[in-house]
Amino acid sequence: MIPDSMCGMILTGHGGPDKLVYRCDLDVPAPGEHEVLIEVTACGVNNTDIWTREGAYGTEDDPDAVSSYQRGDSTLIFPRIQGADIVGNVAAVGSGVPIARIGERVMVDFNIYNGGGDDGGRTDMDCANLDCIGNGRDGGFAEFTTVPADQARLIDTDKTDIELATFCCAYITGEHMLERIALGSGERVLITGASGGVGSAVIQLCRARGAIPYALSSLDKQRALLDVGAEAVIAKDADDLVGAVERALAGQPVDVVVDVVGGPQFNDLLRILRPEGRYITCGAIAGPVVELDLRTVYLKHLRLDGSSQGNRVDFDRLVEYIEAGKLKAMVGGVYKLSDLHRAQADFKAKTFIGKLVIVPDAKWSEA
Repeated sequence: MIPDSMCGMILTGHGGPDKLVYRCDLDVPAPGEHEVLIEVTACGVNNTDIWTREGAYGTEDDPDAVSSYQRGDSTLIFPRIQGADIVGNVAAVGSGVPIARIGERVMVDFNIYNGGGDDGGRTDMDCANLDCIGNGRDGGFAEFTTVPADQARLIDTDKTDIELATFCCAYITGEHMLERIALGSGERVLITGASGGVGSAVIQLCRARGAIPYALSSLDKQRALLDVGAEAVIAKDADDLVGAVERALAGQPVDVVVDVVGGPQFNDLLRILRPEGRYITCGAIAGPVVELDLRTVYLKHLRLDGSSQGNRVDFDRLVEYIEAGKLKAMVGGVYKLSDLHRAQADFKAKTFIGKLVIVPDAKWSEA
């Protein structure tokens, strides 16, 4: 039986962790047309959750401005329940959805597809107009949430719900990056932030394509990164990063840099690339404003690209990889929903490998 009220963590405004308030008097949402109600069993933690809370996205003319994920035309309305990497069971269905779906174990495509097609309707390929669950609508940091029925995917795997909650955001983001730069078999890829969710995802996704990933990380995480497919691990704080990479690759060229870090190493990353190499970024956790020598770009004929989220094709490919057993879940820690503040503090400390996962308090004994 579905209760009338639920527990959840609500974001009350931009600011510090105090803006996240745990309550157990929230209304259980009702699924609308073509929607399902999901009883949440696990939900991953992402940097987007923290930057959205902090309003850390800036604007094009003021990088220090308080702004949410979509900058100028934000769909973020307070209070908001965040959490995009949702795993759980279908508890109820809205009109237009077969009742037989009740009870399905599902993983959710976190995108909100906002149109851009020729007919003005929704397109599952147009990443420029994407929003995400937990920003434009309530997400999974609660006991129940609603999502479009076609984005709650029944998945055939023996992985646990906690393991499944490590995949969606990080791996869709990583897969779309590799699609954008057309990564081919045999190419060598340098990955920054390699121990994080996206970084460790890209290592595995490179291997799935036959490419050769090299991890930039702290050396205390070397064993775990080698275990998931890194060819070698290079110290992120090396005094001479360019030289350290050259030694690790025995002089072989770097075809692609996948960067989730940004910051002061940005120009070195471009120096590391071979002529006509490709650089792509999806994050800037070490600093969004960087120094760039344009001569390096044009004299080496480099391609610089940006990417965020992914599309339905990327999600479908991710499900195929999971069901085929090609990906290893990287669970860096599990927390009660009521302990989300500590989970986000630990996320920022970056002492873990992979992804942190939130479990509703009522489900904790089952975790």
